[in-house]
Amino acid sequence: LRRTKHLLRVPCDSGKISNQTNSIECTFCPDDFWSNIDRTVCVLKIVEFLAYDSLGIALTVISVVGASLTIAVFAVFFYHRNTAIVRVNNSVLSFFILFALTLCFLCSLVFIGEPTYWSCMLRHTIFSITFSFCISCILGKTLVVLAAFTATTPGDNIMKWLGPKQQRAIIFICTVIQVVICAAWLIESPPFPSRNTQYEISKIILECSVGSSLAFWCVLGYIGLQACLCFILAFLARKLPGNFNEAKVITFSMLIFCAVWLSFVPAYISSPGKYADAVESFAILASSFGLLFCLFAPKCFIILLKPEKNTRQHLMGK
Repeated sequence: LRRTKHLLRVPCDSGKISNQTNSIECTFCPDDFWSNIDRTVCVLKIVEFLAYDSLGIALTVISVVGASLTIAVFAVFFYHRNTAIVRVNNSVLSFFILFALTLCFLCSLVFIGEPTYWSCMLRHTIFSITFSFCISCILGKTLVVLAAFTATTPGDNIMKWLGPKQQRAIIFICTVIQVVICAAWLIESPPFPSRNTQYEISKIILECSVGSSLAFWCVLGYIGLQACLCFILAFLARKLPGNFNEAKVITFSMLIFCAVWLSFVPAYISSPGKYADAVESFAILASSFGLLFCLFAPKCFIILLKPEKNTRQHLMGK
């Protein structure tokens, strides 16, 4: 008789239950619940976000290591600030870039943890402003390198238009444009936390909705525009004379930067839930490491291991 009653039981679809053996009706589970395997009871849905689990901890460690390496490079440059390689390559802009890279490494930490109203607003705005500031500094340095090597005669005096004040003005203006875009984004349609139950109906995926998609892509597009402009200018100056032409390393660093973020876009779009945040955090860290090593590893190598090459005569070459 028990077996007959078991056979009479109607199997329910996912999300429905029937807690009576001979029942022919199934009832829906509440919004935050899902049916168990036997379809006899409703259980809480799994809540998923980029938490401090193995993935979150790994990203945190990489972020802290990157920031620590940047601070170490800053200390090396500050200690050797009167040497040729630091002075020839514009020490002030180098310190600005290192400060910006430290912020870039640390801003990836905002993507870890449960999304809240404030964290969602801070995620993309802090990331976009810090990276825009960093690329603006590199753009300013590229313009200085290009101007210094193209001023072939004393009468050109092109460097008077790219003095320290003008360099800071370029960095300020380029960064303020991004700040204005972010301010308009936050005022008009800011990012907000959302509960995604459509991608996988048995789970609740906590994520940050971007609010205005147009503003989100404008922010990324502006950073891409800065990087492309910096790459083009550095590419034009790559064959200029000098044993340590910084335009070469800037060209390579911008190439890596653009490659990382071009591969990020399809990966971000196709990644669900916490993996989208992990992909964006990884892209931030990968591009930051690329800039740090390409721009500063050759200089640190000469400063620490080849001090005999750290002379103005060797660096200027022909």
